[in-house]
Amino acid sequence: MKNIIILLALFACALSVYGQNPNVQLVDAFPNLSFNKPLHFTNMGDSRNFVLQQDGKIIVFQNDSNVTTAKVFLDISNKISASSGEEGLLGLAFHPNYASNGYFYVNYTAPSPLHTVIARYKVKTSDPDKADSLSEYKLLEINQPFTNHNGGTVMFGLDGYLYIGMGDGGSSGDPNNNAQNLQVLLGKMLRIDVNDTTATRRYLIPPTNPFYNNPTAGKEELYAWGLRNPWKFTQDATTGLIYVGDVGQSAWEEIDILQNGKNYGWRQMEGFACYNPSTGCDTSGKTLPIKVYGHTSGSCSITGGYVYRGARRPELRGAYIYGDYCSGFIWMLRYNNGTVSSDSLLTQRSISLGAIGVDKNNEMYFLQTSAGGKIYRFNRSPLAGIINNQSYEADNFTLKQNYPNPFNPSTKIEFSVPQRSAVRLSVYDASGRLTRTLVNTYLQKGNYEFEWNGTDDYGKQLSSGIYFYKMSSEGFTETRKMILLK
Repeated sequence: MKNIIILLALFACALSVYGQNPNVQLVDAFPNLSFNKPLHFTNMGDSRNFVLQQDGKIIVFQNDSNVTTAKVFLDISNKISASSGEEGLLGLAFHPNYASNGYFYVNYTAPSPLHTVIARYKVKTSDPDKADSLSEYKLLEINQPFTNHNGGTVMFGLDGYLYIGMGDGGSSGDPNNNAQNLQVLLGKMLRIDVNDTTATRRYLIPPTNPFYNNPTAGKEELYAWGLRNPWKFTQDATTGLIYVGDVGQSAWEEIDILQNGKNYGWRQMEGFACYNPSTGCDTSGKTLPIKVYGHTSGSCSITGGYVYRGARRPELRGAYIYGDYCSGFIWMLRYNNGTVSSDSLLTQRSISLGAIGVDKNNEMYFLQTSAGGKIYRFNRSPLAGIINNQSYEADNFTLKQNYPNPFNPSTKIEFSVPQRSAVRLSVYDASGRLTRTLVNTYLQKGNYEFEWNGTDDYGKQLSSGIYFYKMSSEGFTETRKMILLK
């Protein structure tokens, strides 16, 4: 068994050595903004982004690359403990019915004695950009024996329940074996129902939790255990899979697929390898990671990410994107039918990569967790927005009239390419100013479609008016008019 585990670990690590993709880069998403140790980036379905800072503040701003101002949505800096790099305001989740109830939930570490707090707050009815700092409603408080391994992420699953990632309590090597102790909440994934209360708790226990109505067997809040520090985890809305980036000890970082009632092995195992004991560990009943990587090339701590469902990099759709805090490496893997079918390095940026987030369009953002931290996103692929239909032969260059026209909020532009050619498709305003380059790349023979959402090259929504789109290629140029109405 030990030899098999070592071989699995080496194989998983070897998958990561493919060369990085030179076409994928990270660019500054909001050049005019910077943040103080940003740890979480999220949205609640409108035109705003929310960034959680470790210092106890949540910042809100418009999802516009040209934005110059941001507001403080919530400030609880007076409540947090920040004596170490793993404490502070760590997690944020908006209630699925936030639009009607205004509730959101945070995870922070508080002092005297050190403990984790899971609390609910409410937005002010008079100002959607301001939370009521006096509305705190504490759901759960968990003592922390050490200053590290606080976990931090809170997330509403597709089932409507609140998931809470708890580290093993800290120090090194889980000295109290918390992760395997079913009578403590440390080293676990918790799942609670925040929509009602009991006589003794400010939440309910989902009836499908493994120890529901059986507290002598294990804490009822437990959903899964054997985790060291599940710093970041997310659920893919398409497949329903929950990906957990569990930070390792000294050798292996791992990615797990979260399942109800499963034991992920820590501290007996680190990744595929034995940890305590160092040899001959009992792997029975343990759920192994889908992926591990070692502490090589400066890597040291996994930052779990998301399955990409955005439009800027269509070639990455359906891939799980994750990174490393120390090295700044960013990888992608595809997990289908219980198997990692591909895994490769995408790019590298020399930043302290503390978190990965998404906006309402499922575009992905990478957070530099430092003072004056910046937020990055992928550069736009030259194939972004292009749908290729090669089922029909294209004998000539053609550019069709967009439809619908007039349009709001988006329109489709169809064109044909008779042989492999360099193609440029651009949008101009009524004064002839270039506002958006839709396509600028080589395309194979075929019929193509581009769906344009009325934004410029910086992602800013354009105003109503007449616009022209122009296609240029080898010996071919054509221009057509379209109307954006809002």
